[in-house]
Amino acid sequence: MSDKKRDRVLITGINGFTGVHLEEYLISKGFDVYGTVINTPLKSTHHQCDITQADQIERVISELKPDYLIHIAGISFPGENNASLIYDVNVIGTENILRALVKHSIHPKKVILASSATIYGNQGDEVLDESMCPKPVNHYGCSKLAMEYMSANYFDTLDIIITRPFNYTGIGQEKHFLIPKIVSHYREGKKEIELGNLHVAREFNGIDYIVDTYHKLMICEAKSITINLSSHNPIKLLDVIDMMNEIAGYPIKVSVNPLFVRENEIPSLSGSTDLLKTIIEPDNRETLHKTLQTMYDAPL
Repeated sequence: MSDKKRDRVLITGINGFTGVHLEEYLISKGFDVYGTVINTPLKSTHHQCDITQADQIERVISELKPDYLIHIAGISFPGENNASLIYDVNVIGTENILRALVKHSIHPKKVILASSATIYGNQGDEVLDESMCPKPVNHYGCSKLAMEYMSANYFDTLDIIITRPFNYTGIGQEKHFLIPKIVSHYREGKKEIELGNLHVAREFNGIDYIVDTYHKLMICEAKSITINLSSHNPIKLLDVIDMMNEIAGYPIKVSVNPLFVRENEIPSLSGSTDLLKTIIEPDNRETLHKTLQTMYDAPL
């Protein structure tokens, strides 16, 4: 048996949708994985920590001295109404993490910070790439952009990659997100569903693709870069419904709720993967159909 020390990964927000999957994946890759949670920890490797409180995240980081850090804790729902909380968590919380690393002279092999594709706003183009000038339209997007600008000040000190994830889904995602909402209607045997614009295509990537990409970015040589976490694979919403009709074995009636309809919505929208492919080899072989099937079959 090898006595080689296993690298430690610290994941903030480890008990969230992404964190749960990322923890399992990185453990399978041979890492010792630790994380922060906002509430009482259920595992010995999880630490209660409010990242908006500098002393709390400083305590965790100074104790663990992580070899890698993946920061995915944050307000993840653009519909959150508490603007102050959005900025406190997404901006101040991130700076607390970076300042703690510098203060204690801890230099992980890689620090990955999760931003969001919402920073692009309404560009008028179907494919979004990293060279575009951000135009966020809500507090969530603005907070993520502010986080990006603030974090760039640490590029000379820490090996940082900032990711801009596009839509992704999987088991455990909350029902107020679109795909879990659709899947839950079928799992509950409902005969009708209300949606917004039906004739649009968006990225609906699987969580397995996301955690695999995070792992590859974590161990790659790139640093001081901001990059799309995307697949450049837009899928029509009506095609999602067709897949679920097949999986569930019955057709659902789809009606349009005007409250869900956005004006001047671009028919197709996805993220360029050109820059991503210069750094790693993304593996997006798992289809949306398989992801939907997995979500539909998951234990209640």
